[in-house]
Amino acid sequence: MKSTTYLEELKAKSVDELAQELVSAKKELFNLRFQNATNQLQNTARITEVRRNIARIQTVMSSKAE
Repeated sequence: MKSTTYLEELKAKSVDELAQELVSAKKELFNLRFQNATNQLQNTARITEVRRNIARIQTVMSSKAE
């Protein structure tokens, strides 16, 4: 998914929906790290992508809080 379209989707969501999205992204990151540690992860670039998505979610949440 392109980051600009993902960012637009995030901006359209409410703070509660963003919080839910953040929780699910953090769970996914945990699972990816676990798979990486046990050598079961095929696409290691997904870890970086999820980390950046978490940062995007947090940025949008902080801008909506102001």
